[in-house]
Amino acid sequence: DYHGSKSAMHGSGGEWRVERQRLSWPILDAFRDAAEELGIPRTEDFNTGTNEGSGYFEVNQKKGVRWNTSKAFLRGIAARKNLRVVLGAETERLEFDGRRVTGLIFRQGGRLHQVRAGQTILAAGAINSPKLLELSGVGRPDLLSGIGVDVRHALPGVGENLQDHLQIRTVFKVANTATLNQRYHNLVSRASMGLEYALKRSGPLSMAPSQLGIFARSDPRLATPDLEYHVQPLSTDRLGEPLHRFPAVTVSVCNLRPESRGSVHMGSADAREAAKIRPNYLSTEGDRSVAVASLRHVRTLMKARAVARFAPEEMLPGTQYDSDEELIRKAGDIGTTIFHPVGTCKMGSDTMAVVDDGLRVHGLGGLRVVDASIMPTIVSGNTNSPVVMIAEKAAEMILQEAR
Repeated sequence: DYHGSKSAMHGSGGEWRVERQRLSWPILDAFRDAAEELGIPRTEDFNTGTNEGSGYFEVNQKKGVRWNTSKAFLRGIAARKNLRVVLGAETERLEFDGRRVTGLIFRQGGRLHQVRAGQTILAAGAINSPKLLELSGVGRPDLLSGIGVDVRHALPGVGENLQDHLQIRTVFKVANTATLNQRYHNLVSRASMGLEYALKRSGPLSMAPSQLGIFARSDPRLATPDLEYHVQPLSTDRLGEPLHRFPAVTVSVCNLRPESRGSVHMGSADAREAAKIRPNYLSTEGDRSVAVASLRHVRTLMKARAVARFAPEEMLPGTQYDSDEELIRKAGDIGTTIFHPVGTCKMGSDTMAVVDDGLRVHGLGGLRVVDASIMPTIVSGNTNSPVVMIAEKAAEMILQEAR
């Protein structure tokens, strides 16, 4: 449900609401001017052409309030008699009759419960979908035997092919402008932010995790952008830690098409244990080369005339690190997930594929996987809306089979 008019690239009237952000920051506007100095055009819509450009991200909100899949798809059908939503529950394993999945076992309030179904849809994400398959005996035989799980169906690709966008978080101290750092640490301005949101549903409290985006190329010879910037008028030492007390910006950049492949596997048969995630970031020469190029690209951007009035001072990784070897090491130090894990139950027809083009698990009946884990290759952008699209497509296929 796009905020603009319906077009070849956007729909209207659907469940998935897309709106413009209800804020702007002078320093973020300056970043758009800086990007233009580097030959990166302004754009008001990243979802056209090759995505190349700079602009404020559009957001899943409705009148300044976060819009999610529960509000979009569940709220309107909550009273249906064929729908039951169980809260505070955690799936333990799938149930089988031969090679057909017949339901599952879940834990709630310390007790185990059984659910039977003609068709089971596994939508636990790129981390927990392979976990549940392995706990149910579906996966690599050597790994399953090693954790004491009986092999029910051999699928060597389960938990392999993990991909993610590694964001390299550079931080620059700035001057002659206010950022969220100062506004948050001042009681008066913090109260004014709350009042603005309460009255208008706008301002910093309506902010998405990232505000300004830039899609760029690490090498001008590339046909399409391979870098995505997330620029924020705030800074911390690490994600989740308190905001700094001085004005600063975070200029995060990630490689949209990483070559590195990791894995997600269980280390025991205990469903209450977390899966072991091995992302293997920067494990290829190509990814290390792009990491160095992206850090140098950030530095070029921060030297543009448009941001000179803010006197940017590099804090992370720090100007003392300049050789390729030093920048690779610092990329690993300051890099972190941007929460886009995909690929661990990939779709395909090769020996490492887990699901077919109908999202049905190879060799098993009554089971589909419908989440980011089925992507063979990570998308060149954020993963949230693509996963909603995967779910919409799966729903269409299931309905077609039922007719």
